[in-house]
Amino acid sequence: MIFKRLKNTLICVIGACVLLSTAAAADYPSRDIRLIVPWPAGGGADAISRKLGNIAEQQMPVSIYVENIAGAVTASGLMQMTRARPDGHTIGVLTYDSVITLPRGKMVPGYSLEKMTPIARITREADAVVVSKQSGFTDFQQLIEAAKAEPNSVRVGVAPRGSGPFLAVRRLEKQAGVKFNVITYPGSSSAEAEALLSGELDAAISSLGDFSGIIGSGDAKGLVELASEQNPSFPSVPPISTLGYDLETGSFVLLAAPKNTPEKVIAKLEASFKHAFESEEFQTWVAGVGVTPSWLGANDVQEWIDNLQSETFKVMDELGL
Repeated sequence: MIFKRLKNTLICVIGACVLLSTAAAADYPSRDIRLIVPWPAGGGADAISRKLGNIAEQQMPVSIYVENIAGAVTASGLMQMTRARPDGHTIGVLTYDSVITLPRGKMVPGYSLEKMTPIARITREADAVVVSKQSGFTDFQQLIEAAKAEPNSVRVGVAPRGSGPFLAVRRLEKQAGVKFNVITYPGSSSAEAEALLSGELDAAISSLGDFSGIIGSGDAKGLVELASEQNPSFPSVPPISTLGYDLETGSFVLLAAPKNTPEKVIAKLEASFKHAFESEEFQTWVAGVGVTPSWLGANDVQEWIDNLQSETFKVMDELGL
């Protein structure tokens, strides 16, 4: 009898939870949506997130506001996101470090992609080698020849060990037979841009979009993009494949919600952001900053993440990283 009563009580509780979840999804969104960007303001991911959010909120009865929570290679902000109520009112931005660097190094206890539900992939952007005007380098071959002539003399800035740009510079050293003076910078690429301007660096590796401001002002120049296809937004920057190198690497922007967010809420978020993604305003803007728009919806993005991790970890194993 007691077991039967407990069983009936459990069924009622589960039923109530389902009804509450369904009701919450039907009323969604009921308040402003918090979009956590795990990088400082001013970087590429921050700009993309703000632009997309501003357009997406036009389809919603509430606002989408960005909150920058930097630290621990994106883990600080994303762990706050995963601890939020899974009702779609707090979502987060994932980049390369969120998907590759943190899981690979198991750097932050408690951080896990399994605590998140992917919503969509928004952009992909190849890394590039960018040099300061003060460096005197005008093409990629000059930079390589200088590094060969005097090992450790060419100062190259990248994100910390395990990041995409760090992996790229090590692969480039191996393929070109050179040794750079590699300097790592935590946080967004804005720190590297400042170092290029001050003369602290000769070169840096990140996306052309991240350095679009100082490239546009003439204070920096893109020498080569680590891709196999020409970027139409930067026709003067050749893909590295045309110079005889096999090296493709880059970052991306994903959106995710806490695990157990109702499917109907995920679907509403996906639809709103897809509408924003497809808008002429976003497509024109993203092309202007040199970033490639690249949509993958909720049904496909998890498989893409799994494949990316598998392929990248294999390269890291080969390089001993």
